Amino acid sequence: MTSPPSAFAARSDRALAGLSPGYFALVMGTGILSIAVHEAGAARLALIPLGIAAVAYGVLAVLFVARWFRHGDRLRADARNPETAFAFFTIVAGTDVLAVGLHQHGWGTVATGLLALAAAIRLVLGYVLPWQVLMTRDGEPILARTNGSWFIWSVASQSLAVGLSGLHPATPRLADVLGVLTVMAWSVGTILYVGIAVLVILRVVHHGITPAQFEPTYWVSMGALAISVVAGASIVDMAPVPMVDAARGLIGGTVVVFWCFAAWLIPLLAGAGLWRHVLHGVPLRYAPSLWSMVFPLGMFAVASMRLGRVEHLPMVETIGGVFLGVAVLAWTLVAAGLVATLVRLGRGPA
Repeated sequence: MTSPPSAFAARSDRALAGLSPGYFALVMGTGILSIAVHEAGAARLALIPLGIAAVAYGVLAVLFVARWFRHGDRLRADARNPETAFAFFTIVAGTDVLAVGLHQHGWGTVATGLLALAAAIRLVLGYVLPWQVLMTRDGEPILARTNGSWFIWSVASQSLAVGLSGLHPATPRLADVLGVLTVMAWSVGTILYVGIAVLVILRVVHHGITPAQFEPTYWVSMGALAISVVAGASIVDMAPVPMVDAARGLIGGTVVVFWCFAAWLIPLLAGAGLWRHVLHGVPLRYAPSLWSMVFPLGMFAVASMRLGRVEHLPMVETIGGVFLGVAVLAWTLVAAGLVATLVRLGRGPA
């Protein structure tokens, strides 16, 4: 029997109130899949996930605006909570990933507009969210609530660096400005990664972590390194400008190190997943945070394929192809979970 419209509206409003601030990771995971497929040489096939990412971006933009107006108190509470605040940076990263995907297919004007929007949002959130978390105290220790979502702060900067590095300025003056902004975005993202990694390690050492607390967002610790590889390799390939020339040697020397550490993290994170779900029986069911696992897998595939080609490392490029298959499988499973969740929302209680 079909639920009355009022009941469906009530369920929808509750879902809107509880909308995860990190849901733009759906766009990140789907968009990076498109970029990876394009990187593998299947440009037309890459249009399918790119189209899905664009539709998801539009829907989520509407939902986030609606949540701002209808449940602003819940949204502001998320922005002050150390466990959820940094997930808002998925808005920046999702916008950048979509822009890069569109740029690959020739929509340069739209991509440039999205990158400008992402840069503006990054500028605001980059100062407002840390201030909200660090200065708005609720009596609970912040370190104990540091988690994997904090790494998205670093990803937001690196995704902006990737997008900016692909632009082609019309004048030398603009090229100089672009070089400064791109190197700055990469540098800030790298330093943020180091600082966040220290905080997360301190949290584990001093406060421990339970199986239930080890959420999929911890996979972003690997994805942030992978996107640093892509951003760094892209900067190295940029046209000569003073800032890029000054940083080219340093950045070029880090990408292999970052890739190696990202590869080292994968068995560790997979083992932690087994510890969480198999040994301790935490149910594996759909949650928005799962998209934060899809993105790193796709990002590692892109980083491996690009690094393998640039540095002539056939084994690394092959690893990228393998992880593209893993990313496609992960995306399919998580997407199926999302569809099932939406169906249940539509049907309501039995």
